[in-house]
Amino acid sequence: MSGLDPIKLQVLTGALRAACEEMGAVLIRSARSSNIKERHDASTALFDPHGEMVMQAEHIPVHLGSMPAAVEAILAEDHSQDGSWVLNDPFAGGTHLPDITVITPVLRDGVVLGFAASRAHHADVGGRIPGSMPADSRTLEEEGVVIGPTRLDEAALRELSALMRQPGEREADLRAQLAANRMGALRLSELAQAVGAKGLSEAFRAVLDYAERRARACFQALNDGEFESEDLLEAPEGDLVLRLKATVAGERLILDFAGSAPQHPGNLNCPLAVTRSACLFAARVLTDPDIPPSAGAYRPIEIVVPEGSILNARPTAGHRPAVAAGNVETSSRVADLVLAAFGRAQGQGTMNNLTLGDGRFSYYETLGGGQGACPDADGPSGVHVAMSNTLNTPIEALEREFPVRVVEYALRRGSGGVGAHRGGDGVVRELQALREMTFSLIAERRRHGPRGAGTGRPGLPGHDSIDGEAIPGKLTGTLRPGQRLRIETPGGGGFGGS
Repeated sequence: MSGLDPIKLQVLTGALRAACEEMGAVLIRSARSSNIKERHDASTALFDPHGEMVMQAEHIPVHLGSMPAAVEAILAEDHSQDGSWVLNDPFAGGTHLPDITVITPVLRDGVVLGFAASRAHHADVGGRIPGSMPADSRTLEEEGVVIGPTRLDEAALRELSALMRQPGEREADLRAQLAANRMGALRLSELAQAVGAKGLSEAFRAVLDYAERRARACFQALNDGEFESEDLLEAPEGDLVLRLKATVAGERLILDFAGSAPQHPGNLNCPLAVTRSACLFAARVLTDPDIPPSAGAYRPIEIVVPEGSILNARPTAGHRPAVAAGNVETSSRVADLVLAAFGRAQGQGTMNNLTLGDGRFSYYETLGGGQGACPDADGPSGVHVAMSNTLNTPIEALEREFPVRVVEYALRRGSGGVGAHRGGDGVVRELQALREMTFSLIAERRRHGPRGAGTGRPGLPGHDSIDGEAIPGKLTGTLRPGQRLRIETPGGGGFGGS
């Protein structure tokens, strides 16, 4: 039990949460790329000196649940001098290559008080195509520049940016991450000044322990037992099976993915940190959203994933597997598996990833769709579901900055599953190319619609086309001037009988 009284605990929890939110505001307002400044595809968090996540802002679930692995990757390094670290290697603390993490140790009298960290999806990190998200990649190197844990000084900042398309924009976004981390470091230093270094350490421990107690109480309230679910990933060569056995045992939750498909020759592979991130997001949905979002809330959760499976992909001799789709699409299916095991209707289950670009610009967006219905309410329409939580790119910003015209952007009426409560509707997004450009589409739920719960019906699968001709949900190609790419996103599953 913490020695802090409940009022002081809540005040310190609020201060840490506000610091993370302020970091996010600095990052978003300082960034240059539309993906960060408009879509808010970035996340921030604070960590204790041992690498445990003490607090996070309510940003991108797939970023935040996996960010502790990035801090762990630099934990043993020398932090005796001021400076930041940067990485994106999926097998050394990263997720997929466009998600670049910057970590700044916070020092006081040469002692590490904690770490401020930010992660942002950069619109390009090099690789075979603009946007660095090829639908057909088979090796990690095809997807861009791989950054192992590296000190981010001025020389490294310029050197890394030069390896990517639009280096000025990349450098500006990295500097925005550094600014966000400096804000987090400032707020931690101010807290240490107010309560002392020992008091700050006690506050960290109290917040983590409090979140753990709250999470254990939530799991205790669930029915003990084993709950199973199975779902499919839509690989180009055929469906891949994912399996889960969830066990509630008193105050603990065990998630076991034995029997899931082996490591994929394409890019649907998940590093373990990404799978863990999806599990932690789903567990947060199942518990109390008021629990402080910290590592303490995840202590009662055990995650078992066979090494070498698609959900725990590993490099082999001479081969580093591609992961571009694993971070965005496979992670969404993992969250679906956990929620379905506990009787939830499924949301769209995809981020509908689209990249566009040529030598002069790179653009990335994800598209919302239908959320699954609840026992007491219809699912919301046109929202980012599960592991995303980003915004859309406003039409005005899109047409001002990039050579495309938005022909249609609307709800896909009637795409939500029928039930006592309907699933939310997907959206329609149709873009016209104004000059020749490369596109890459990575989407799921094109062959199998999101399932309903109880007797609720599934949502409609997504559908994609160019000039009216259907295309696969995973495709890299070229748009000629005047061609129209139309994306129709899935609806959510319904709940209960109509």
